[in-house]
Amino acid sequence: MAQIPSDYVNYKSTPVFTINNIPKMFLHLHNTKAGVYGQINVISGELKFYGFTERRGEIEQTLVIPAGGVAVSPPEYWHKVEFLTDDTSFRVDFFAQKESSIVKENQSERN
Repeated sequence: MAQIPSDYVNYKSTPVFTINNIPKMFLHLHNTKAGVYGQINVISGELKFYGFTERRGEIEQTLVIPAGGVAVSPPEYWHKVEFLTDDTSFRVDFFAQKESSIVKENQSERN
């Protein structure tokens, strides 16, 4: 699993998602933006992460993330998630290089 570089900062987080409010895109193949890492934080239950070699490619990896666990999706990596229990909840924190335009844009939106 990927690691977030030390000069990257959390610039945005999703709300906590459950089986009742998950945006459909998370359950289907999607990827992170260029220069952005997504850190999946499972709060309760279990979530299954699927990583793909490319868009419409073969499954490259699967990972079961338990409550309290995290997984990191690197920039432009195709992936999807699957709820393994009805009580699963999770949040995604997005990280980018602290001097990048995406961090600066999101900081100005917060002010």
